[in-house]
This record gives sequence, structure tokens and C-alpha cells, in this order.
Amino acid sequence: MSKLVAPHGGKGLVCALLHGNELETELEKAKGLKRIDVSARAKGDLIMMGIGGFSPLDGFMTKADWKGVCENFQMADGTFWPVPITLDVSKADADAISEGEEVALFADGQPMATMKVTEKFEMTDADKKWECEKVFKGEGEESVDGNFWKIAPDDHPGVIMVMNQKEVNLAGPVKVLSQGSYPEDYKGVYLTPAETRTMFEERGWANVAALQLRNPMHRSHEFLAKIAIEVCDGCLIHSLIGNLKPGDIPAEVRVKAIDTLVEHHFVKDNVIQAGYPLDMRYAGPREGLLHATFRQNYGVNNMLIGRDHAGVGDFYGLFEAQEIFDKIPTTGDEGKDLQCKPMKIDWTFYCSKCDGMASLRTCPHDKEHRVILSGTKLRKALSEGADIPDHFGRDEVLVILREYYEGLTEKVEVKMQGAASGDSM
Repeated sequence: MSKLVAPHGGKGLVCALLHGNELETELEKAKGLKRIDVSARAKGDLIMMGIGGFSPLDGFMTKADWKGVCENFQMADGTFWPVPITLDVSKADADAISEGEEVALFADGQPMATMKVTEKFEMTDADKKWECEKVFKGEGEESVDGNFWKIAPDDHPGVIMVMNQKEVNLAGPVKVLSQGSYPEDYKGVYLTPAETRTMFEERGWANVAALQLRNPMHRSHEFLAKIAIEVCDGCLIHSLIGNLKPGDIPAEVRVKAIDTLVEHHFVKDNVIQAGYPLDMRYAGPREGLLHATFRQNYGVNNMLIGRDHAGVGDFYGLFEAQEIFDKIPTTGDEGKDLQCKPMKIDWTFYCSKCDGMASLRTCPHDKEHRVILSGTKLRKALSEGADIPDHFGRDEVLVILREYYEGLTEKVEVKMQGAASGDSM
């Protein structure tokens, strides 16, 4: 009997990925089905459904699920889920498909899945705006006082993505045909939930924390991981290896930087580096909940949540992603409710007076003694060729990041929000 937390949904790992003869048969069938080209976001969602990362989902959400998730964090059957997992298509494509029909879903020219369309529902601009307000609007200064719709259509990548979706959503179960190039491109780092669970059990871990990363690890990330290692059996350093917004650092560079950091500054038996194939949604608090939900499927029962988790700009309050865990509904059914709990960590930094890493809960000293650490601040300094303050990152990691930035022919301006600058500390 496993001591790890059970997969979300109460059904075990729900894996839609086909293998062997079943896969060959379905690939042949897909050749005769109507072809639908899907977005990079949908490709990542399909892979997660394939490997069980999105258990208990076995396909794209119905209108009732979409509405319930946006409004109450629950699908139609009461199962907790924090962000919509939907598939958008053009009206012309939708009109050419009958409910009950099977279609082939393609990404980057390759067949990714077949899908039985059980429902079609229109998404008007009003529907999309409602989704954005429920999922992406926060309590930061760019969301309040009527600022959200002045700023978000141009500056919030998640809002831009949803507003640019096509006119109709298709719902229905899928059979996944491919994991894309992730197994080859990120060999040893791209791990499925079944694989991480096996690794945890082989190490005797039952109480596991996850550190979410979309930036290279700076000293605050390292500090968070080590806090988790002190109180848990081990820590999964889990990086997003799907698509990010322009100006973010590519996955292969981040993976190399994390490998170097783990090699030199961690007890290797207590940490595992892995990657997962989603695109970033930049949904702040809601995305923090999503991170906890699918980490439960990977065998994780503690999700590290620090300052401005999964944030963008100043749309979210600094610790809104921690507070939302206290507001989500519960049914009393362990299978339907979220079992992965937040590890809430205060603002962390290097303090010269403390002579080490500290947080607002442990450091009594004035602001001028603190080195404020953030991924955005690091990317901005590197992109501009500026000096990196002492104690911001490990020297071995900074060498890798400088090499990457020196090789860029085009650079994207990095916007410095209040949460990253430390102005609001």
C-alpha cells in the first residue's frame, strides 16, 4: 500500500495515452478523421491528460464543467478544479462536426489525439471576458479600481490568450497518441506521475514537497527548497518545460542551471529535478491551485507557495496565491477535494546583518540590509548586461545565464513590477 497522497479525483491515475497495438490502431484511424489543429496550450493539456497529470480529467471540459470551474472551483460533479481545460475551434470547424463524431487533434503537424465530441458550446466575447475576470483578475493594483480591462488586454498574457480563442469550445474524452518531443528533448527530466511516484517510493518518501519553477533558481528558490527538505522527506524541483511569454528564459537553459545548482549545493538524495509539459497560464492564485492539483497526481502532498506565485505584472496581491487555499470549497469527499496542501513561505531575501538567507518572519533588520531576490529582477539585470548583486544567485548558475544572454541577437524588454522590485516590502 503506497504511503503517498492518492491522485486527485478518487479514480487513481487517469491516463489517456495509448500504447502498443491500441496506439497503432488509433493512429491509423486518425488518418480518416476530420483534422483539427490545436494550440500549444491544448497540446500541453493533452499530454498531461495522457500521462495522468490532469487526473481525473479524461478529456476537455463541458460547458457545465467550464462554468462550475470558473465560478466555484468545481466541475459539474463537485470535483475540485481551479482553471478551465477547454479546446477552442473556429465556428466553421465546429459547424462541420456533429456531436458524437470523432476528430483527430494535431499539433505542430503531428497527430496528438483523437477525440469524441460530446458537446459544442459557443464562447462569445462576453463569455471570454467573464472567464478572464473569474480566472485572471486578482487583488493587485493592475486589477483593482477599474484597471483590469484598461491594462490586461495588452499586458496580461493569460487574458490575451483567452480573448484570442476561437468562437466555439469542443468537449469530450480523448485518446492521446503522443507525448510530443518531451521524452527525447528532456530525457531524465521529463517524468510522468507514475515515474515520480515510483522514485518517491524507492527513496522511502511519503511526505513530499514541490517547488514550482518557471525561472532559473536564485537564492530564494534554493532557500525554499531547503526549507521543504528540512521538514519533508524530499523535494521535487518541478520546472515548466512548455511555452512561456517572450523574455522568459528557455527550458533547456533553466534545466542546465538547476542541474548545476543541485550538483554543487544540495544533498542529491533529498531532491529530484523534473519537468512538466504545460504552457504557463499566468493565472496567479488560480494557477497556484492548479500547480497543487496536478502535483498531487505526481505524488506530492505539499506545494511551496511563496511571494507572487505564478504572477505577472502587478495583477495579484503578493500573497494572494497563499490566501486562496483558505477560500476554496470542500465537499468532505477526499477524492473530490484538493489534498495537496500549501507550504506558505513569507518574503525571502539575503540579509547582510543576518549574514544569510532570511524571511520577514525571521529577519528584524531594516530594508537597506536586504538583497531582494526575484526571477524578474534577475532576468532584467541579465538582459541589460547589468551587474548582479552579491548573494543574488550562485556563481556557477550565473555563468550559464550570462552565456545565454550574451548569445541573444534580439532581447525583449523585461517589465519590472512592484512585487519583483521590493518596493512594496
